[in-house]
Amino acid sequence: MTPFVTLEELLAWNEEASNWWKTHLDANPALLELPCGIGGTANVQEFVRHIWGVELIWSQRIAGLPQTDRRQMPAGPVDALFDLHLKAVEIIRALLDAPAKNWEETLTLNFDWLPPHARTLSLRKALAHTLFHSQRHWAQLATLVRAAGFPSGFKGDILFSPALV
Repeated sequence: MTPFVTLEELLAWNEEASNWWKTHLDANPALLELPCGIGGTANVQEFVRHIWGVELIWSQRIAGLPQTDRRQMPAGPVDALFDLHLKAVEIIRALLDAPAKNWEETLTLNFDWLPPHARTLSLRKALAHTLFHSQRHWAQLATLVRAAGFPSGFKGDILFSPALV
């Protein structure tokens, strides 16, 4: 067994969290209207759109595909937002299954808000960023709903994930 955490394992962990939140939000739709200021969002539904929308855009960027315009992404319902995640996972799986994929290949980002030294990154780093971005935000969401009086029971720590042994 390798002592390293693989991108495949991170993807599996990401899928667990996304599936968990999809099920939880389906069962508790009132949570979608909770105010949320994270990432400039007004409520939880917008925040979930951000999480899954970013997964799709970054997966497309890494694959060299045309990127979906954020303004064209659905605002809801949760099923439509979850489809963004499913499309991203499909792209990521295809990338991970491509034996000739050069993960050291680089992307150059033209984002003014990024410092110049961070604008060129490997595809490997870009995918790790994408997957950790989602996990970080799911943890924020768990804190947000708990602080609003709706404990979720979310166990997003990798310690609880069967994605890694």
